[in-house]
Order: sequence, then C-alpha cells, then structure tokens
Amino acid sequence: MGYHMAGHLASKKDFDIYVYNRTESVLDRWLSEYSGFKFSLTDSNDIHFNGLITCLKNDEAIEDLLLNKRLISNLKKNSFILDHSTTSLKLIDLIASDQVIIKNNISFFDAPVSGGEAGAINGVLSVMFGGPKNKVSTIKKVMNAYSKSIIHIGPNGHGQLTKMVNQICIAGLIQALSEGILLGKSVNLNMKKVFKAISNGAAQSWQMDNRFETMINDQFDFGFAVDLMIKDLNIALKASKDNNLNLKISNQVLKQYKKLSNQGDGDLDTSSLIKIIR
Repeated sequence: MGYHMAGHLASKKDFDIYVYNRTESVLDRWLSEYSGFKFSLTDSNDIHFNGLITCLKNDEAIEDLLLNKRLISNLKKNSFILDHSTTSLKLIDLIASDQVIIKNNISFFDAPVSGGEAGAINGVLSVMFGGPKNKVSTIKKVMNAYSKSIIHIGPNGHGQLTKMVNQICIAGLIQALSEGILLGKSVNLNMKKVFKAISNGAAQSWQMDNRFETMINDQFDFGFAVDLMIKDLNIALKASKDNNLNLKISNQVLKQYKKLSNQGDGDLDTSSLIKIIR
C-alpha cells in the first residue's frame, strides 16, 4: 500500500519525496514509475527530513527501521513521524519514549488506514489517527494526497485502537457474508440477482459491494492478506482481553484465518474466509 501512497505524494509539487524500501528491486521499480529520490541507510547522515512517513508490515519492522537502524536520527527538530502501519499500543509507547524523539520534540502520529490496496491505488483511503494537536494541519496536507477521509480520533494510541475496532467489524462482516453466500449457492439462487436485491438494503457494506461477486467466483487476490488480518486480530483481541472483553465472533474468525494460513493460504485476501466455512 505504501508503494501507491508514495506515488500519490510524488505527484504533488509541494513535497520533495525520498523513498526507501527494504527490497531494493521494489524501490527501483517505484523510481522508474514516479518522480522522487532514492534514500539509502548507508548515506543517511547527509539528509535530514521535516517528516517521515512509514507503512510497514508489523511492529518488528518499524522498531528495526526507526529505532535499531536509527532512522529517527534523520529527522529535524520539531518534525513529525506519520506511521500508517497497523501496530500494537506497546510499539507506540516504545517510540514515544525514545530520547531522540523527546529531545528533538518530534511529533508522533499513529495513523493506520483502511480501504485496502484498491484504496491506496485510487488515493481514497480512510485514515484514523492519534497524536498531538500540533502539526495536524501539516500532516493532513500530506495525507490528502492519498486519502478521502482523515479523522483525528484523539491522543496517541487512539488511531490504533480505532483500527482494532475496524478490523473486528470487518472480520464479522466477512463471516456473515460468507455464510449468506453459501446459503444462496446451496439452494441454487441466481446470485447476481441476489446481490442486486440486497445490496441497496440494510445488508449493504463495502465488503458486499467489493467482494460479493469475487467470493462467488472463488477469486481471492485483492490485496490485504489473511496473514496480515491474523496479526491485526491478535492485536485487537489482546486489547479486548486487557479490557476484560470476550469477543466470541472475532476469536472464532481468527481461528478460521489461522486454519487458512496453516493450509498455505496466508497470502490470499481476507474474503477467502469462505473457503474454510465451506
């Protein structure tokens, strides 16, 4: 997703974009498509930034890049970090307590996104972010390049907590959508007509609009993968447990996603849940 988000930023004349990817071939491909500068950790001492935007797979990748490899040392005083990854609350505390962050008054924003790869490609992501009130206008100007909805939820952590709510809702929706499709197919309904009949009523959702037909056709190559949802649900369910909540449907869906992953389908998109239920 970060590939496409950076592409939208590169089209704006307001920014000088330096890009980095842990996979060199991906970075070279991006530079062949968009206008920007290549950033290398080996000569990082020469460049200092007004802001840093990250979009990585998990806590470990972010901690390694920002803290272990000290990318935060390339930030100017009073700059910002805008993290679009989905992470744990523990990681936010780890970054916020780093002495470089504190000493240089660097504003950190946890800003996970929703909308999938298609949303990133089309520049219509939804961003939910937590962090201080200062620099909000600055980072909104940045995020406008690839987002259609940008909501400041509250202080640090509230962006990730909102993303947890988002993922729990999605998991339940895909479970219900899978079960509805399976019933319709089992009694030989015309599923195209079924979609037309119910998609403008109370059952309508983004998942239905974008995945109903592909789930019927066993097509599951649409970006956000099962293994990433497993990571996200684990984060959400830990937070729920810490708040004495037992979310039965989410726990059930997580178990089913783990079965999918264990059988080698971890790279399929999340709508492949129907394979396990079937």
